[in-house]
Amino acid sequence: MARTHGPVVELRLGPGRTLLLSDPEGLEQVLLSDARHCIKDKFLQDLRRVVGNGLLTSEGDFWRRQRRLAQPAFHRQKIQGYGETMVALTEEALRPWGSGQLRELRDEMMTLTLAIVGQTLFSSPTETIAQRVGDAMEIVMERYTDPVALLVPSLVDYPLPGSLRFRRAAGELDRLVRGIIRERQREATPREDLLAMLLDARDEDGSAMDEQQLRDEVITLFLAGHETTALALSWIFVLLSLHPAADARLRDELRRVLPDRPPSPADIPELPYTEAVVMETLRLYPPAWSLGREAAAPLQVQGYEVRTGDQMFLNVWSLHRDPRFFPDPERFLPERWLDGLAKKLPRFAYAPFGGGPRQCIGNGFAMMEATLLLATIARRFRLELLPGQNLDPLPSITLRPRGALRVRLHRREVASS
Repeated sequence: MARTHGPVVELRLGPGRTLLLSDPEGLEQVLLSDARHCIKDKFLQDLRRVVGNGLLTSEGDFWRRQRRLAQPAFHRQKIQGYGETMVALTEEALRPWGSGQLRELRDEMMTLTLAIVGQTLFSSPTETIAQRVGDAMEIVMERYTDPVALLVPSLVDYPLPGSLRFRRAAGELDRLVRGIIRERQREATPREDLLAMLLDARDEDGSAMDEQQLRDEVITLFLAGHETTALALSWIFVLLSLHPAADARLRDELRRVLPDRPPSPADIPELPYTEAVVMETLRLYPPAWSLGREAAAPLQVQGYEVRTGDQMFLNVWSLHRDPRFFPDPERFLPERWLDGLAKKLPRFAYAPFGGGPRQCIGNGFAMMEATLLLATIARRFRLELLPGQNLDPLPSITLRPRGALRVRLHRREVASS
């Protein structure tokens, strides 16, 4: 529709009016220049049932305060300190892997990123609290893959089997996270994790986050840090399996830079092709494939009159496949990023983490994690996608594989690490 009808397309999706915006200029206006007149859309407003009023869903002065309090936790030096934890947990996850084994790719990546977010967010090993939080989150996320539930969100309030399952999981998620926060508030010995930084954060007037605010931010960070990175890694290994030349080039870079040891954050500048693989995958399969906003005041977007209450879909998927900015856009070409393409693109032509003042606060964390995990896994194994699988993406809150992704492991020869 974007290619046929242009940068602004009016859609009819239930009551009200929805606009599809598919041009960098439109995204820049909504996310930056007119951001004060655009709030989160109905879909994300409904997500408050789960994540509350965290950074993803809050608005106005409250959001600005929360962003100010949380920002120090994502300072570059802080997140680099988590790199060793990410690599160590990945190395541990690879111990039972062996040549010829069959694995379900998405499940493996979900388990791995669950371990990492559990450790970096609240110092919890996978097999305890983090696993229970992850299980509850998975049930909650299932609701947002159901098109009927999305079009009629009030169904969740009725005693239907799916609605009851969702409400039980959301309640369990709330109890677990509140329990973690209360336990940490009673501890005398401080820990070095993201929750500790949120607990210690103070505003200009000396005030801290209350339990509800902490609960909402922890659930938001857990969702963002677990689901999106796992999906990005799943699509990365799908694309590498389908493009053996790119996989070989990645292998050669890893052998040159990391001949006898796993990676560290300090190695990332020496791994440009590895990082390019991540960036190209985020172009073709962005976990945040669409961004939603609602007009809080009348606007004019690229000559189109937008009324108060109109819903706007910012079409990241189509934008990332626009031949004006990405020649041969359907091809997986990591090398397109090696000559400084990111600096040459129009603003908002590449937006896997959104943009403007509400750009994802964890974008640096996510890029470091994806690059380090890719390097750690790919220097040890090649993942061969088994034939005959459904590779169509399922557009939910995030861009999930529609079915299982079965892979066969092939061990690579590396020096002892």
